[in-house]
Amino acid sequence: MASATRDHFSSRLGVLAATLGSAVGLGNIWKFPSLVGQNGGASFLVVYLLASLCIGLPLMISDLSLGRAGRSNVISIFQKLAPRTGWWLIGLSAIISCLLILGFYSDVAGWVFAYIFKSATGAVSSTDPAVAQASFSSLLNDGPVSLFWQWLVLLLTGGIIMRGASAGIEKVTRILMPVLFLLLVGVCIRSLTLPGASEGLRFLFMPQWERVDASVIMMAMGLAFFKMSLGMGCMLSSYFKEDVNIPLMATRVMICDLLVSLLAGIAIFPAVFSFGFQPAEGPALLFLTIPAVFASMPGGTFFATLFFILSAIASTGAILSLLEVPVAWLSERFSLPRTKAVPILLAGLVLLGLPATLSTGPALQDVKLFGLTFFDLYDALSSTILMPLSGIVTSLFVGYFWKKEHMLAALGGGMPARLVRTLCRTVTPVLITLVLLHGLGII
Repeated sequence: MASATRDHFSSRLGVLAATLGSAVGLGNIWKFPSLVGQNGGASFLVVYLLASLCIGLPLMISDLSLGRAGRSNVISIFQKLAPRTGWWLIGLSAIISCLLILGFYSDVAGWVFAYIFKSATGAVSSTDPAVAQASFSSLLNDGPVSLFWQWLVLLLTGGIIMRGASAGIEKVTRILMPVLFLLLVGVCIRSLTLPGASEGLRFLFMPQWERVDASVIMMAMGLAFFKMSLGMGCMLSSYFKEDVNIPLMATRVMICDLLVSLLAGIAIFPAVFSFGFQPAEGPALLFLTIPAVFASMPGGTFFATLFFILSAIASTGAILSLLEVPVAWLSERFSLPRTKAVPILLAGLVLLGLPATLSTGPALQDVKLFGLTFFDLYDALSSTILMPLSGIVTSLFVGYFWKKEHMLAALGGGMPARLVRTLCRTVTPVLITLVLLHGLGII
């Protein structure tokens, strides 16, 4: 019944922007470029692209096709396509994963928003590592301030989600994604004009085949799986029109997502090497190295602020796709208007995110479960366990349980649909299983 009056994206550009907004996140800005540079440069890129074609792209196409075929929330999709079976647990797993990720990712996004103002006011404009470390530590150690920024992010994205798919997600991402590209290109141009910029490009793109071993291959496979926000696509595609070519759309998203990551690397590493800093992976690069790098260049305050604005845009798009999953379920399962479903969800996320945020500072950093802080526990449960398991089961569902004629019809038939089905029956679930076992430390 929901599908008859279900909202939908109004244009192909809106579909691309919304789906790309789901895939692009803070990982594009710091994690992907850093991993490429530290694990073989262009040789790592080749391995990553092969993994994307065998894992990321087939599962993304599967997710999108399931969403459009079911045209409902992530649980009801499987209840419609496989009634009176337990496949709906895939949807439940996706909702739990989204909630856990939002519990800590909204905290990191809050740091990014805070750094827009820190950069604009010159609070982190120093080449002294001790100043950058002190500024970042003061943010983490100040529980009320960290919570303020996290709650601001949730309120901002919740307000967008409350407006629905076309008036909210599509309208905002159609603005944010082009702005993200323009800002990235602007910072890239500035970075490439710096003396010694070629060293940064060499770090990012020079093939180092001798560094590609089994662990690097596993890392590339895991990155290919997680970078595409797999498990969330079926929610967005439930708003697709019938004329959207899903294999083509997924391929465009994969290419654009890769382009954003490479542009981020071009923006960051020439500047890093030009001023004699060392590349680092993770928050250390984003919150410690980047402010110092921009402080070293003329107009650094402007470009640092610009960089954190584009980082905030990337995090906003990702959070929108995550929020939509539980909001759609709440709204449709309990017949709630979004004006009620969103506040209920935000209240729950405030409570869920509270221990994660406070665990990065003195309040709860010594409270651990299974040896992990709440922040790290949420990350481990969602990224290491639930998402890979959902990916494996989704692949098996598409490859074996979903009737062949229905699956092919959902994808428009042809060679792409047959190839996706073949991969979901063979290569893809095996590779995701390896990602799961590697994440658990078994292999």
